[in-house]
Amino acid sequence: MKAFAIFGRIPNYWRWLRMLSSLRHFEQSEIAQRRLEIIQFYEQFGEAATQQAFGADRKVISRWRQRLTRSQGQLQALIPRSTRPHRVRRSAIPPEIIEFIRALREKYPRMGKDKIKLFLDRFCHAHGFHCLSVSTIGNVIKKHRLFFYRSGRLYHDPGSAWAQKNARKIKRFRVRKSPTPQAYGYVLSDTVERIVDGIKYYFYNGIDAKMKFALTLMYPRLNSQNNQDFYQRFKRVYPWEIHIWQTDNGKENLGDFESALEKDHVPHVFSYPHCPKINAFIERYNRTIQEEFIDNHLELLTDPKLFAAELADYLIFYNSQRPHQSLNMLSPLDDLVQKGLMSQMSLTSTLATQYSVVGKRLQRQFSSICLLSFPNTRLRAL
Repeated sequence: MKAFAIFGRIPNYWRWLRMLSSLRHFEQSEIAQRRLEIIQFYEQFGEAATQQAFGADRKVISRWRQRLTRSQGQLQALIPRSTRPHRVRRSAIPPEIIEFIRALREKYPRMGKDKIKLFLDRFCHAHGFHCLSVSTIGNVIKKHRLFFYRSGRLYHDPGSAWAQKNARKIKRFRVRKSPTPQAYGYVLSDTVERIVDGIKYYFYNGIDAKMKFALTLMYPRLNSQNNQDFYQRFKRVYPWEIHIWQTDNGKENLGDFESALEKDHVPHVFSYPHCPKINAFIERYNRTIQEEFIDNHLELLTDPKLFAAELADYLIFYNSQRPHQSLNMLSPLDDLVQKGLMSQMSLTSTLATQYSVVGKRLQRQFSSICLLSFPNTRLRAL
């Protein structure tokens, strides 16, 4: 208002102000400047020369000149207008499909559109809907904002100088690059830490590099005794024979754990410090288990039994139902069945869902293992 009080007495103040605004927008548009150049060339040399030089006929130039006339000479009128139709096509996706995608994303927030399509196709066939493409599923997720995952967090680096300052110098057999096994039995393991209400929770993770069969168990402490217990429980549910075990250089990977490997004649190899790419398979699984389960169930950590039950359900889903891109969108157990390495009869029908079935034996083993891994003792507070 103060500026208007000073300049408002200038004759045609608003007209000059609109002209300056028009010039500013005109200078930002190369197309508008090109059109003005064509108009000036047309007025000087005529239609034939303009047609030959720029390929613009008289009708097009007349429309541009009319726009200038109607806008009282404002060059902003030469800026191309939006060609978006007034009435656009509306999406005809049934609300049942949207709710199905929403429910799946709420339960598994990090599941991508490629994996969702496999479940959605079965749902559409069962309910008589047309199947959606992968890109359409992605558009539905973006349009309806079906993003339920929590923000990421920093990860502890067990190979850092702080973690290694008191470590003993031990000669270890190390691998120089990420493994590419041609057979099953190459297992990698690692741990993930979470702190909730001043209490530390450690998640021991293990995965087969080729089969993609994985297990996660929660423990109250990070030590070799718990890692040995994790190894024994991994053997109970692992559907193959372990040939080699790869870890990082953490203290939990020595002591009782290494003795258990030596007793079973399982070679123990280590990665180089500060080289997470060597542990690419387990690092990727660490991210998956955190984004798809742990970070979405932190409130259940105060109830170990309930958390163990939910963890068992997720592990069953991960190993017997969840599609894996490296397995041609099959689950680890489905891949074994398809290759004839596991009988379909071993997967007894118990959880008859619209996706697949899971065996009684598998469900019982995962539930008992997840529950027994976390003792009913008072947790050590920080």
